[in-house]
Amino acid sequence: MRLQFLVPRGNQPAESSHLQANNPISVAVVGVGVFGRNHARVYKELEQQGEPVRLVGVVDPNLDRADAVGREFGCRAFGSVEQMLTTHSEIRAASVAAPTVHHLDVARALMNGGVDVLIEKPLAASLGEADELVQLAAARKRIVQVGHLERFNPAVRATIPLLTHPMFFEVHRLSVFTPRSLDVDVVLDLMIHDLDIVLSFANSPVKEVRAVGLPILSGKVDIANVRLEFESGCVANFTASRVSTERVRKLRFFQPRQYVSVDYGRQEVLVFTVGEDGSAASTPTVNPQIKVGKPPVTSEEPLHAELRSFLHAVRERSTPVVSLEDGRRALALALEILGAIREHGKKVGPVSYTHLTLPTILRV
Repeated sequence: MRLQFLVPRGNQPAESSHLQANNPISVAVVGVGVFGRNHARVYKELEQQGEPVRLVGVVDPNLDRADAVGREFGCRAFGSVEQMLTTHSEIRAASVAAPTVHHLDVARALMNGGVDVLIEKPLAASLGEADELVQLAAARKRIVQVGHLERFNPAVRATIPLLTHPMFFEVHRLSVFTPRSLDVDVVLDLMIHDLDIVLSFANSPVKEVRAVGLPILSGKVDIANVRLEFESGCVANFTASRVSTERVRKLRFFQPRQYVSVDYGRQEVLVFTVGEDGSAASTPTVNPQIKVGKPPVTSEEPLHAELRSFLHAVRERSTPVVSLEDGRRALALALEILGAIREHGKKVGPVSYTHLTLPTILRV
């Protein structure tokens, strides 16, 4: 069974309708695999915590799965977007956690029905589809947020005030092997998280891309190393692997007189400052000229923060923290990296890189 995307024309709410401050926003989740189920869970938890939101329904072409998630979180289950919007025109916002190849069709159906959307990463299966989403959102005056979850990691948010002029990044995202997402290259599966963060931190156009990657246990690239140079002179090295023996998610960067280490998993930040500008929380080291600080981090599940931010943008009609343009930029860079890996493979042989066509991206 396939998702159906047609939306009855009569279901489109008037553009002038506004949400009152205390009126709950009716929401839905399209695609309730592993990650979509988490979206449903968090919407329900926010509702139970008193946030002005109401989980109305979930959509999945696998009706057994939709029914199971609907029962778990006390909402309706639907087999198609059309079915949901025909019977529940009050829905104003939705998470799109369907396979990436369906993002455009699902988001188009929802936006044509007057629904604001959070689209999981990667934004789309191609830049052409991403551009169509940008145009559609502008034409329909819809709020669209892209699901780059690490932007809402408390450690990342605590790092933003520390940024001055970062000049060198070293990023590692290593994962143990699992049978999930094996039809996706590791660049689009894992590395894209860090590409988005570094793009936002460096705040400069990419000048040069060098990359190498290898398929190890799947038909796609399972481990990749990338070097980016930015117009500002900043350099960033990335390593992503889904065939590691340990799980590591760390970002480190150097800027004038400072070294900052971010541990995504532990939600911790360490700051090493040379000179007298260490914070009050700093502790002395063996070298008295170097002070070590640990900025306060307010622990929170990133998905909670992400969905609350999305709902705020929906209510206030404001630009989301992670905009469509941000999502397109990260996708464009990821696809450029895959192209560089393909070109590198042609030079070195004999490993076959024929599978590195523009990806058919699926999210389970």
